[in-house]
Amino acid sequence: MPRGRPKQSEDQDVKDKKEIKSETQNVKTIEYEAIKKEENSSKIDLNKFKFEKKPTIKIEFENDEETQKTDYKSLWEPPNWRHFLDNLRMMRSNNDAPVDSMGCHMTMDENAPPKVIRYQTLISLMLSSQTKDQVTFAAMERLKERGLTVDNVLAMTDDELGKLIYPVGFWKTKVKYIKKTTQTLKDQYDGDIPNSVEKLCKLTGVGPKMAHICMKVAWDKVTGIGVDTHVHRISNRIGWVKKPTVTPEDTRKALESWLPFELWSEVNHLMVGFGQTICLPLGPSCDKCLNKDICPSSGKLKRSSPNKKSPIKNTPETNSELNITEEPLQLPQKIKVECFKVEEKDVGVQCQSQNVSISELEPKDKTVVSSQKRQLKRQSPRNKIINENETLTDVKESKINLRVKKKKSYNI
Repeated sequence: MPRGRPKQSEDQDVKDKKEIKSETQNVKTIEYEAIKKEENSSKIDLNKFKFEKKPTIKIEFENDEETQKTDYKSLWEPPNWRHFLDNLRMMRSNNDAPVDSMGCHMTMDENAPPKVIRYQTLISLMLSSQTKDQVTFAAMERLKERGLTVDNVLAMTDDELGKLIYPVGFWKTKVKYIKKTTQTLKDQYDGDIPNSVEKLCKLTGVGPKMAHICMKVAWDKVTGIGVDTHVHRISNRIGWVKKPTVTPEDTRKALESWLPFELWSEVNHLMVGFGQTICLPLGPSCDKCLNKDICPSSGKLKRSSPNKKSPIKNTPETNSELNITEEPLQLPQKIKVECFKVEEKDVGVQCQSQNVSISELEPKDKTVVSSQKRQLKRQSPRNKIINENETLTDVKESKINLRVKKKKSYNI
């Protein structure tokens, strides 16, 4: 018989190999399916995550808008301010205030290049500080006749520039500010003005109010509310600030905290004209104001003159207390006053009175008066003139203090 394995063993080995292959395939398929399941599960999770993320973003955006609206509504705002603003626009519709025809927006040379127009706007605002619009407008007219450009201003002497801008407020200080600012514009900005509030405020003599108005007039950009003395005063009077403010900058921040942005550009112009015509610094015309029924200061600010008041008013009460009687004036026919004659004695000096008319009074001889003064000065620095019926008052005569009893008698 030939040598070798039996036939049954070979068949069994083949079967074993097939079984092993099938098992390995099954393991591979199981692993592959497991990997696919993991991938599928991960993909599904990602899709779910993405699907959930989109609506959350939309919901958050909608919530942000709602919160902004609610926050805006929850911010403090003065009562009836929209009604007040409508009446303010109606009162200012006539454009009868000085700012309407002589404000900084009316002082530029329209035919000049844009750089020159912007420079003239800045100069007009610098001159307007503590100055009425009429005076500023006249000064700008004189400057434009001379040639209001960067080069011309730098070529002027301080005296010449001072004569052109006089009598604006603090004109001597403004001459220095204008010269220094103009030199800065030429060196750093090529003769133009800066285009931001921060850079404008760095210029000499330029503050936040000037910067915000300059950005609106020169660059046509609204960066804030220009608060001058009129806006500051009226905002506190009508209650447009939550708490009374001390400085215009505090008033600007208080107004911008609640007033809508689209109204910032017109607030300055409306209030300045309103303050020049009706809501005056001293004695506002509340009777002419359409907001007298809703203004918290209506009727509380009485008209008063800037002159000093007399300490005593002629009222019936004061007249009764002081025993003052009103009588018609009569022309005096002849007035006699009391004349004092001073006589020297060893003990002291006595005063003798005598009624003499004004026409009879004659000046004494200078030599006699000087000798009397010398003798009185030798005795003591103060000499008492005694009269039993009168009170003592101090009289200073030619650097010698005399204790004198003074009596006045008017015989008509």
